[in-house]
Amino acid sequence: MTVTASEAPAAAHFRFFDCEVLRTRRLGHSFLRVTFGGESLAGFRSGGFDQSLSLFLPPPGREHTVLPSTDEDTWFGAWRAMPEAERPVMRSYTVRAQRRTPAGADEIDIDFVLHGTGTSAAGAADSPAARWAGQAVPGRRILAIGPAVAQNKSVRFQPPPGTDAIWMYADETALPAAAAILERLPAGTAVRAWFEVPHEDDRLAPATRADADITWIVREGAGRERTGRVLDALRSTATATAAPAAPYAWLAGEAGTVRAVRRHLVQERSVDRRAVRFTGYWRLGASEEELLAEAYAGRAASEDPASEL
Repeated sequence: MTVTASEAPAAAHFRFFDCEVLRTRRLGHSFLRVTFGGESLAGFRSGGFDQSLSLFLPPPGREHTVLPSTDEDTWFGAWRAMPEAERPVMRSYTVRAQRRTPAGADEIDIDFVLHGTGTSAAGAADSPAARWAGQAVPGRRILAIGPAVAQNKSVRFQPPPGTDAIWMYADETALPAAAAILERLPAGTAVRAWFEVPHEDDRLAPATRADADITWIVREGAGRERTGRVLDALRSTATATAAPAAPYAWLAGEAGTVRAVRRHLVQERSVDRRAVRFTGYWRLGASEEELLAEAYAGRAASEDPASEL
């Protein structure tokens, strides 16, 4: 999942990890899972749910990431000061899973969306992350900055006490995060979810103990513009039973569609806007580099649940 970085991560919660590709596995039409290992991952502390980390993708022609500094006080400025042709591209992704093997080794999984079909997010055939993942082979290394403590600000899924239902919307860029959330929810949790994917075989239903009702919105062969099609799906699946008293909504994906879904929930379903966590992972018509530049300049869209619709 690609997201924009608004600032250098807090040093107390995050540090650098040297990750080595162990294996890859294709998932459906649009997804590729890359499993990473490495001795430094013994200090990796994922908080689960939609935990993210930032990968530093080597520039074309280089196999491994090189940064001028990994010092907690200087790395961000040193990275930003690198010549553009040499600067590794920083992208944030969901930690799909973390585990310790029977042999005592630590592994993490990251699911990449392979763009370039014209139906995936932004039609990004030249996405640096998709290109890197598609060429990943065992032994290739990459630097990441990730959590050193489980309770960290990169876990955005935070239902308040008293929540009696979870509502979710995710497109393919946020589906790994949504799946990780669902897999961690306790048995009996009421979940209503709408997941948008490019192709039929991208409907990767996660294992979950929650009482999850999932609607899949498949863009393949569809003629309606995407935001309208998503809103149609939400309205057509409005439950006939009593609405939950205190739902918590987690929304992630294309920024314009996420805002429209939030507006629908607040205005048409009377969800308390403070109980809606929304994140634009990308924006139609904007490159990832443009979004990053906006974030560095302090012009990134607000994620504050109390912000105006």
